[in-house]
Amino acid sequence: MQKKFLLAFLMAFCVLTIHAQQKTSNPKNFKYGKIDLQEFDTKVAGADSAARGVKLFDIGKGWFEISPKTGGFVFVYERHIRYKVANKAGYDLADFDIQLYRGEGGSAETLAFMEAGTYNLENGKIVVSKITKDARFSEKHDKNWTVKKFTLPNVKEGSIVEYKYKIVSDFIFNLRDWYFQGSLPILYSEFSIKIPEYFRYKVTPRGYFPIAQVQQEDVNDNFYIPGSNHEQSQTVQAKSLALKYIAENVPAFKEERFITTVEDYISKIEFELSSTKFPGSTYKDYSSNWPKIVTELMEEPTFGKFFSKNNFSKSLLPEIIKSETKPALQMQLIFDYVKDNLKWNDNHSKYSTVNQVKAVFEKKSGNSADINLSLLSLLREAKINASPVLISTRENGYHPGYPLLSKFNNVIIAVELEGDTVLLDAADKYLSKNLISYQNLNQQGLKINAAEKNGTWIPLEVNSISRTSTYYNLILNEDHTLTGHLYLSYNNYTGLSQRNKFTAAINEAEFIKNYKSDKPGLEVKSFKIENLDKPSEIFTNTMEVVIEDKVEEAGDLIMLSPLLYEQTKENPFKLEERNYPVDFAYPIEENYRVLIEFPKNYKLEKLPSNGKILLPNNEGSFSYMFSSEDNKVVLSSRVLISKAVFPAEGYHDLKELFRLIIDKQSQQIVFKKL
Repeated sequence: MQKKFLLAFLMAFCVLTIHAQQKTSNPKNFKYGKIDLQEFDTKVAGADSAARGVKLFDIGKGWFEISPKTGGFVFVYERHIRYKVANKAGYDLADFDIQLYRGEGGSAETLAFMEAGTYNLENGKIVVSKITKDARFSEKHDKNWTVKKFTLPNVKEGSIVEYKYKIVSDFIFNLRDWYFQGSLPILYSEFSIKIPEYFRYKVTPRGYFPIAQVQQEDVNDNFYIPGSNHEQSQTVQAKSLALKYIAENVPAFKEERFITTVEDYISKIEFELSSTKFPGSTYKDYSSNWPKIVTELMEEPTFGKFFSKNNFSKSLLPEIIKSETKPALQMQLIFDYVKDNLKWNDNHSKYSTVNQVKAVFEKKSGNSADINLSLLSLLREAKINASPVLISTRENGYHPGYPLLSKFNNVIIAVELEGDTVLLDAADKYLSKNLISYQNLNQQGLKINAAEKNGTWIPLEVNSISRTSTYYNLILNEDHTLTGHLYLSYNNYTGLSQRNKFTAAINEAEFIKNYKSDKPGLEVKSFKIENLDKPSEIFTNTMEVVIEDKVEEAGDLIMLSPLLYEQTKENPFKLEERNYPVDFAYPIEENYRVLIEFPKNYKLEKLPSNGKILLPNNEGSFSYMFSSEDNKVVLSSRVLISKAVFPAEGYHDLKELFRLIIDKQSQQIVFKKL
């Protein structure tokens, strides 16, 4: 009976797109333990010349077999890696981890075999040190994940280390991803897979380094079906789709500032089961579509049914809106009420933790879905046209765009009001309308249209500028101290950040202490804030200050760096080349203005020259302007990044812009004592 089922169980088409074809050599063959002497001479030039090591090759294979235990298909994954250790920082290549997953009902991944060794060149001969039994460890992280750890002996500068292992997995819905790029340069990476004709997978490439597909063909395959008490074992022939991908001379991925998550940028291939069709069985579709996803979500107790239950919202609403009848003002009252009465527990989710809005308000806290879906329930009860918007946060990575619910991990609210779409996120009390949390600024979100049982992608890009303004009004005294007032103002995301910093401090004194921590010589005599609890307004700090140790003296010359604590000293862009976008998340403007009144017996000897730099298409700029009158000098500095995301082609312009900012802001004002 079992064998008949397997024979019936035993056609594949693969949905496939690859970034770009790349010139590559033919697939290469590497044998475990077969080391070429020339491999010890391997060096990496260029941007990766200082790398702690190099991956000489990384070869992966995947195929399907019939499990003798379950009689069903399992996925077999084999990997063979070889590294050259370049320096002492690369000694960590002697340590290797393999993560294994265990699911419900006994389904698991198992490590079928593992072999590893260290190779050193001594007196012209290769000396092998194999992994020992006492260098193998298992560590259970939680009920689902176990980590197998291995440590190789005798690793030195110039060593070659090698690993080969095989995993057998009961999980065939999501196969293991194959990474063509990582923290080390890779000379050669290859992944091949054979997919039986009864499975169809979505194959999704990611990243910015090109991957070449060198094989896509149907091949004959054999599947061994173990026997049982009633039937003999048997080998069955079937067709499989053979795929092979190669990447060569892959640079190490170097992480810089202004990205979402590394997973969005490194080159890899992902596999997800789309459908199955076995002889004698009906076609089964594992992939989804938006109508299906929306229907399921609206029936989910911790999503659609959560905000559709309106008894509690109906009783609470009159207390919130009172006699207000205008929808825009009702929306604001409801939004403020939720922010003031529910505290976010720092967890993102698209699902609530409880089934009722009442339970959230009783706890007075919850995850992002608890809070925002409660907001949605109240808005809908007020007959305001509001919808949930599913989001993949920045740290969770970009959503691929096709129907895939699992990639979303957060939810906010969209309100259609007077012809405009207003985005609301109540997870932070200092958020305002259309100011959603930083983690939600990730390209686009899916607005759920429950009535139409569909979803619509809406942009999450921010066009309004987040501005920081720093104004000093100072007197330069003959004892070289600077005294006067400092005025700081912040709006949008800079305002959100500063408000949260102020609130996180135990008291005002601690906030001032934290503010001064990276500003040596600054003493704050008095301090005042405005608009802390008005997130749509500009947040301001006013201080009376005394500044020491910022003036240098050389004979009768007095020198001062006028940007004081706001000078840009380090370029955030350090790579020679960056082949992935620069993501600032939102437009930025930094204004700095300082007025210095200097003693009458000082003469202004030298001022930095004025200048202005523009990026192409006015996408950014830097201006640096000086003026003087009598015994006063005024400096104005302005840095503007006027859009949130720049393509890789704009990297060098940004890098040059910041180089010029650093150069200009480092110049000094020079006074001469009369």
